[in-house]
Amino acid sequence: MAAPMELSCWGGDWGLPSLHPESLTVMAYAKFSGAPLTVNTINNSWSTPKADVPVLISEDIVISQPAKILNFLRKQRYNADYELSAKQGADTLAYIALLEEKLLPALLHTFWVEAENYCSVTKPWFASRIPFPLSLYLPGKMSREALNRILLTRGGPPLYSLTEVEAQIYRDAKECLNLLSKRLGTSQFFFGNTPTTLDAFVFGFLAPLYKVCFPRVQLQEHLKQLTNLCRFCDDILTCYFRLTVTGHSPSGQDTADANLQKLTQLVNKESNLIEKMDDNLRKSPQHPPRKITTLKLAAGGEESAPISRLSP
Repeated sequence: MAAPMELSCWGGDWGLPSLHPESLTVMAYAKFSGAPLTVNTINNSWSTPKADVPVLISEDIVISQPAKILNFLRKQRYNADYELSAKQGADTLAYIALLEEKLLPALLHTFWVEAENYCSVTKPWFASRIPFPLSLYLPGKMSREALNRILLTRGGPPLYSLTEVEAQIYRDAKECLNLLSKRLGTSQFFFGNTPTTLDAFVFGFLAPLYKVCFPRVQLQEHLKQLTNLCRFCDDILTCYFRLTVTGHSPSGQDTADANLQKLTQLVNKESNLIEKMDDNLRKSPQHPPRKITTLKLAAGGEESAPISRLSP
């Protein structure tokens, strides 16, 4: 029997299971792969063993950073990418790098540096969930860390002033969103009808930007014009997290969701056994029909949820 796994992360609001993009990424991947995570929401990131979130704890193993957590889940036979070809695996790495280079700086700026957004939304939300007196200090610390991260990666020549940096990161972010929208097209997920690691990362980055209500919304407005990306976020929230606009599970869905989770786990275990016996079966028609399972999930999805937020 597999050891229990507990994920510590920032909590959610406005219809999202977490307001933290990296936590959302791990939570979505766990849903896609059927990994049985127990989610432990925290109010203070310093209370985690490595002073960072998300953090996965399994017996005496403590892992932080989404990429390392996802690798650990794959080693436990919870693999959302087992159907991908080598080229698709390379594309996944390339798009994740694109997200971190082009979209993340603008996300950090939107949530933590843009003065009006920070003062009216980000700071009050986090401060209300952090115990006093840390509530007076920690949001400001997180804001300074976000700005330092932006300047460290994007503040060199030829961009010397903060105004120039801001203009460039928003141009890059809009270009990144356009590329993601073009790549997704009319597909349900980025590699067809089955969600993978790339879908988890894109959802983690986009959902907070899509759902939060900010006074300064230039990047959010651009995202909302890309209707296929908005539909992508809504479908994942509805099908995998069963969230309504109030952020609660709709009546009568809890049992069905639990059964679907168990079914996903059984399919993953069976597929991993087949994969271990013969790698060639990855391309065989005998491979477990996870796509059918996912299509059934998607059929129940309609509109989803409200609003959210992010931390560096």
